Amino acid sequence: MKITSPDPKSIHPLKEYASLVFLKHFVKASNITIGDYTYFDDRRNGPENFEEYNVLYNYDFSKVKLIIGKFCAIAAETRFIMTGDHKLDAISTYPFPIFGHGWESAFNVYDLPVKGDLVVGNDVWFGYDSLVMNGVTIGNGAIIAARSVVVKDVPAYSIVAGNPAKVVKMRFDDKTISRLQKIAWWDWNIEKINQNLKLICNLDVDRLEEASLKR
Repeated sequence: MKITSPDPKSIHPLKEYASLVFLKHFVKASNITIGDYTYFDDRRNGPENFEEYNVLYNYDFSKVKLIIGKFCAIAAETRFIMTGDHKLDAISTYPFPIFGHGWESAFNVYDLPVKGDLVVGNDVWFGYDSLVMNGVTIGNGAIIAARSVVVKDVPAYSIVAGNPAKVVKMRFDDKTISRLQKIAWWDWNIEKINQNLKLICNLDVDRLEEASLKR
């Protein structure tokens, strides 16, 4: 059987499942970037409401970016906290300025602290109801267990779980992870991915490495 792959320009790669979409087509905010083939599945709220229900506190004055790589799998109720940090170097943490009526003179909301962008690598799997804070970087090939609360960086090819999420297990040894990072199969053109699909879905790193060197 000839492997052709789904069209990344298609909204619904599985026609019979309207709730499963290639997510990039449902993003409008300029500070959110989603890679090809990354999918999201949400029957309750609908994927068209991803930015409303799953990207939280993305205010107009937000300086945070959400960047998600290619071939990621995002389960329902996964949420990304874009900002929402309150003033910590004062007696009160209450955000007076956002209510106006003269309260805006208290301080500049654009000066509120932010931890940084939220960056997700490629081939990352988010389990149901996981929560990721801003300022976090998640490495390639990581797995975020269901209902994890991610507050710090996640190493490539690790499995994290809990609140706060901690590394439960590394999927491969350090040498293998280094090789996989260099192979970076997700950056291959789709024809090459199709040709080597069985290798990508197996554990023969030697052969995958050989394939990566071929044009």
